[in-house]
Amino acid sequence: MKYKISKRFERRMEVGERAAAVMQMFGVTAERLGEKCFGIDCELEIEEGSVVYITGPSGAGKSVLLRELEECTPAWERVNLDEVRLEDEKAVIDCVDGDIVQSLRILSEAGLSDVFCVVERCGNLSEGQRYRLRLAMALAAGKKYVFADEFCSTLDRITASVISYNVQRYAKRRGVTFILASSHEDILIDLLPDVLVVKELSGETRIIYKKR
Repeated sequence: MKYKISKRFERRMEVGERAAAVMQMFGVTAERLGEKCFGIDCELEIEEGSVVYITGPSGAGKSVLLRELEECTPAWERVNLDEVRLEDEKAVIDCVDGDIVQSLRILSEAGLSDVFCVVERCGNLSEGQRYRLRLAMALAAGKKYVFADEFCSTLDRITASVISYNVQRYAKRRGVTFILASSHEDILIDLLPDVLVVKELSGETRIIYKKR
């Protein structure tokens, strides 16, 4: 399926006294500042069961592009990790729908295979464990599209690599499309994205297809 994203965002800001002083030092006028705009222009081909990874430096527009792609998919067919909510009083195993064996398998895919973690209350989990639980719950939701901003950014890098490898295998086995964004490039060898989108601060967008 083809996705064509073309959007412009005007820069709007009020200039305070200190900001005005800095602008004067560097010869920047309010008019020139107002002319600066942020834009996205790209066309993507995304097949079912693909992993799409949007990367680039902070401030390049990765999150904006991810949101635009998310809006191009039907709401009932997608899940976003940021919108998955945990109930602190629930045990981890009770947060994942399905029979026990299926739930344990999904938790393992998300890097939660320790029995003490599986029976623990959500409120006692570390931030990294909570992130992995949200991922497990997103997988268990059975949606066609999974969106995740700052994918694995809060995890230690070994765990991030393991999760990345599991995600690309899950995508191929289940036909689920993952659209992910992060500035980390160390997981690329394990994630093996089918579509790599590199956003530059200059506004340029480079798209690299694995099969081409």
